[in-house]
Formats: sequence, C-alpha cells, structure tokens
Amino acid sequence: MKKENNYDELDFEELMIELEKITNKLENESSNMNLDESVELFENGMIISKKCDEKLKSAEKKITMLINNDGEIGEENFIPKE
Repeated sequence: MKKENNYDELDFEELMIELEKITNKLENESSNMNLDESVELFENGMIISKKCDEKLKSAEKKITMLINNDGEIGEENFIPKE
C-alpha cells in the first residue's frame, strides 16, 4: 500500500484527505487488519504528515512582504496579527 511517490504529486488538501482516510481506517478497521497492514498504514500516515509539514513550511516561506526602503527592496517575514 505504500504510495510515497504518488504523495509527491498531491497538493496539501489532497494529502489531508488521504491522511483522514488512513486515520479512519486505523480507528475503525484495525481489528480486521494484521499487524503488518496496520504498521504500513501508520507508516503511510507518517509520510503524508511529513509532506504536509513540508508544504506548510514552504507556504510560510512564500508569505513574505516586499518593502521598499530608500529604493532597496527587501523581504520581511509575514507575522499575522492576533
């Protein structure tokens, strides 16, 4: 069931859907699975979780504001107001 290569092609929302499917399967069907199947699902969930984290970090880096300081353009990290 390992689909790590396919996960690279999915966007964040699709990854979250896959993670939810895995979570539901582990919660609701684990008694019908053998240990190897459960561990493989868990491993896929961890792979997806890592990819989601990478995508979030990438998006965070992209959220910057360009500011003009005496003709020089620089980047400033975006800090959301609470």
